[in-house]
Amino acid sequence: MIDPRTVIDPSAQLAEDVTVGAYSVIGPSVSVGRGTWIGPHVVINGPARIGENNRIFQFASLGEIPQDKKFRGEDSELIIGNRNTIREYVTINRGTALDQGRTMVGDENWIMAYVHIAHDCQVGSRTIFSNGATLAGHVQVSDKAILGGFTLVHQYCRIGTHAFCGMGTALNRDLPPYVMASGNLARPFGLNREGLKRDGIAQETVRALQRAYKVLVRVGAVPEEEKQVLDNLRRDYVEVERFVSFIEASSRGIVRNAD
Repeated sequence: MIDPRTVIDPSAQLAEDVTVGAYSVIGPSVSVGRGTWIGPHVVINGPARIGENNRIFQFASLGEIPQDKKFRGEDSELIIGNRNTIREYVTINRGTALDQGRTMVGDENWIMAYVHIAHDCQVGSRTIFSNGATLAGHVQVSDKAILGGFTLVHQYCRIGTHAFCGMGTALNRDLPPYVMASGNLARPFGLNREGLKRDGIAQETVRALQRAYKVLVRVGAVPEEEKQVLDNLRRDYVEVERFVSFIEASSRGIVRNAD
């Protein structure tokens, strides 16, 4: 399963059924789990842990040192989960000592060609990164978020679960869960109703989210008469609680039409 033209460091640990294509280079302190397929001309530098049943296509670069002038060779790592698809020319860098020391990617993510995931980013599971999407350092992307082609995300931004960025979006603030945004700079344009529908979220819940969205995203302040309503919605719907808590925890501010 290992092409004889590959270069694999003796300290690398590959499960028995891992496939590695011609001219790929696997560096020291790299581990690769069962069933993972690595195409030709892939470079993986450690410390890096790659899980099971991933598909990594040609010319990807994983676990390289951060593109950060402050990096001084300190210990850091890349951790990638299971069943991810990582297409051509994807680059995912290791972490730095200024954060948790690791870059993390969860499970079942669909990462298309030319995507860049910078140092210290934390990516959840079942996300979609379209071609050319780029994360600066320290970005957090929650489960099931979708980034359109050539989306640009500023460092330290957060993207909530089921959030959606249109093609060419430039995001310099946090994007709350379930919200769609597009433009340069990004502006919101409603809830990701299609994503919620596909995930089996009830219409009653969507209506509750819509009310919270109108107050917190479109208006940006909670009128006195809405405070009790919002508190009740948070109590009754976990999705509304997640939505409001995300906004309350934002240090960068969130995307709004009124900005």
